[in-house]
Amino acid sequence: MVRGMGNMGNMQGMMQKMQKMQKDMEKEQTAIQNTEFTATSVNELVKVKVSGKKEILEIGLAPALVDPDDIEMLQDLVLATVNEALNQVDQTTETRMGKFTQGLNLPF
Repeated sequence: MVRGMGNMGNMQGMMQKMQKMQKDMEKEQTAIQNTEFTATSVNELVKVKVSGKKEILEIGLAPALVDPDDIEMLQDLVLATVNEALNQVDQTTETRMGKFTQGLNLPF
């Protein structure tokens, strides 16, 4: 038996763990990208659905919301609801992907 081979075995085991973690991370990222997130404004006047890729899939407006004299309110509600839907994607990504980097001292 050659001395020092124990470290090589540890390195190989570590590499296998890293490869498995990378595959698991890719699988989780794909699952997030395939998830749909929905946000609804107060009083359910605006509904926005986005993909995990942060693509807007659908915007629904309640007919009562459409007031030609108050376009600014409509714009503000749509903007706030879109941002909430995108925030859901970020929070889910951080929660689900964070488990892979937890405890690691990464510079990012």
